[in-house]
Amino acid sequence: MEFYDSHCHLDPMRYGDDLSDVLVRARAAGVTRMTVIGTRAADSEAAAHLCEAEPGLVCAAGIHPNDVAEVDPDEWDRITRLVVSGKVAAVGETGLDWYRDAAPPELQRDYFERHIRLAQKLGLPLVIHTRESTRDVLDMLAAAFRHGPLTAILHAFTGTEAEAAEAIGLGCSLGFAGMVTFRSAENLRQVAQTVPLDKLLIETDSPFLSPEPLRGRRNEPGHVIHTARCLAIARGESLETLAAATTANACRLFLRQHD
Repeated sequence: MEFYDSHCHLDPMRYGDDLSDVLVRARAAGVTRMTVIGTRAADSEAAAHLCEAEPGLVCAAGIHPNDVAEVDPDEWDRITRLVVSGKVAAVGETGLDWYRDAAPPELQRDYFERHIRLAQKLGLPLVIHTRESTRDVLDMLAAAFRHGPLTAILHAFTGTEAEAAEAIGLGCSLGFAGMVTFRSAENLRQVAQTVPLDKLLIETDSPFLSPEPLRGRRNEPGHVIHTARCLAIARGESLETLAAATTANACRLFLRQHD
């Protein structure tokens, strides 16, 4: 079986000298492909450099909504140049976060709209962060779709069944991370059961959101198997079926202009 970690943060700033061992462990576990996500200009550039050197890795470039109030004056231009260069497979991580108050809502909306326009202009998928903001994210996506096609991924999805259905109706894919394995997440597992197999992704969000039974430890791509196994059980599918489908889904989204 092969697995695709569709959302991880693997730049050397987070893993240091251990990064090569993290990749070895992931590949030994069958995680042959990964999408490495940027949250600022510097780590987006580092992710692009890593993906040029490592087989099976592609990256996304963007500015996280919690960071938009702290960006340097040239950061958006650096993100744009990197995306236009063809070195990235997706735009993001972007979105809205109403849980934290690190950035004013209107500034978050402004940067989210910038990422949307950039993704639409270049025909690249958009990687979206939501936290207590799914309603507003879906409204902005619906408005964006009226202006042209857009491929979107709601990463680390924790919304309701109704929100999942609405997102899927807009053509979005949904990524499930380690939270779906938590003992307290039965509602989320029930939501995951309703997602069409061709719209389902698995992810780690490494080094965050470690799944059961590894909570409290640093997460890494090799752990995505725990999330895959949990989803397969919840959905009544074999692990082989879920692994093959989620890998094919991620390849279709992220590898259209790579490989």
